[in-house]
Amino acid sequence: MAGSVALPRPRTVSVPGRIFAIVPGILLLLAVGYAGKIIEQSIARYGKAHHLVLPNIEYVLWAILLGLVISNTVGVPEIFRAGVATYEFWLKTGIVLLGARFLIGDVLRLGGISLGLVLIEVTFSLVFMTLLGRGFKLKPKLTTLLAVGSSICGVSAIIATQGAIDADEEDSSYAIGAILALGALSLFVFPLIGHGLHLSDRAYGLWAGLGVDNTAEATAAGALYSDAAGKVAVLAKTCRNALIGFVVLGYAIYWARKGQAEKVTNKAAFLWKKFPKFVLGFLLISLLASVAFFTKGQTAALGNLSRWAFLLTFAGVGLRTNLRELAKQGARPFLVGAIGEVAIAAITLGLVYGAARVWHL
Repeated sequence: MAGSVALPRPRTVSVPGRIFAIVPGILLLLAVGYAGKIIEQSIARYGKAHHLVLPNIEYVLWAILLGLVISNTVGVPEIFRAGVATYEFWLKTGIVLLGARFLIGDVLRLGGISLGLVLIEVTFSLVFMTLLGRGFKLKPKLTTLLAVGSSICGVSAIIATQGAIDADEEDSSYAIGAILALGALSLFVFPLIGHGLHLSDRAYGLWAGLGVDNTAEATAAGALYSDAAGKVAVLAKTCRNALIGFVVLGYAIYWARKGQAEKVTNKAAFLWKKFPKFVLGFLLISLLASVAFFTKGQTAALGNLSRWAFLLTFAGVGLRTNLRELAKQGARPFLVGAIGEVAIAAITLGLVYGAARVWHL
């Protein structure tokens, strides 16, 4: 046909090519994470050899700090970025494997307490952040993204909500920048407060799971306190993640009725699409462990594999956090997020104190 223009075919990448593309970044995650473990062990050996009492800083923090130094000095070269982005896969894998260290009775007991507190936390967060966003005159959909991100699971919830309510890329970028910056701060603030208040492992883990937004940061904040606190933080955070479909569905319907989003035609399919499937994997592994499907050796091996998966995750938390880029996102969304996060942290801490007194956590 005269005047027609032949469009180039989209370039397809083979499966081996995609695997090869992520290998350098995964090796970087492994190197940074393992370096954190070596630093922790070296300090412990030095203190023992010289009869010194040195602070026991977990490999989790060293891995995050090493990642932060790399990301904010030389940066992460392009060749590593695809592999570094897999840290979310390792996070979900670690959570699923962690199910082997939870008997289903523990999941039902602690999960029931967590879910009850999560419902209070989510309700408070959504209402408070919405009022706060309106008070600071943020755009309505940006306010929605901040509210969902702070109440459910941070960046994942923001991305899920953005598509459901047809929010602008700019609004999503502002909300993600604010949530990431505050998540990085929580890694240092939460353990300090927990130790200052002498919280038990269970109480602190419950607070970290309720009060920290991103799943990766919540997992890291719990592990920085203790291994036991890390387990409880993952369980509490998993309960929050399980509600993402319902919250996103509610906002999708709200904005559709205002004529500013696509109408949801099949609510059940929408919920299933948004539901985090790794939660089901965690429950399945926990159930299998509870009926003695695994031997003691296999249970220990699954626990060790979960630690290795989290090792890559924690390295990724540091490597993907570029403080200069976060600073470009603007002051108002960050200020709204900061005020909201302080309020949410205080409320959830109060909830945990109450739960500790009632259920002796």
